[in-house]
Amino acid sequence: MFLLVLGIYSGNVVEEIWGKDHQRVVIDEVVGMCIALLYIPLKWPYILIALVLFRFFDILKPLYIRKLEALPGGWGVMADDVLAGIYANLILQFILLFNLL
Repeated sequence: MFLLVLGIYSGNVVEEIWGKDHQRVVIDEVVGMCIALLYIPLKWPYILIALVLFRFFDILKPLYIRKLEALPGGWGVMADDVLAGIYANLILQFILLFNLL
């Protein structure tokens, strides 16, 4: 939660300097990966799958992720990665629930 608030704040500040959602801002990626790994056993296969799923959703931005990116300031910087992390986590939870690995 602290990183999310810090990301919103810093996204607002650096947007004035670097522009909207500049590639130098990575706190949104950190938060998204943390969410992707919530309640997931920290084993290498799961971490790798979480990374691949998170990047898939973060790059392609399906299922309303692109709409969240359009939010103003730090909200848009953080919200799309939060939702990408949630989607990645849900798929991983499904994989674990049905023992698909």
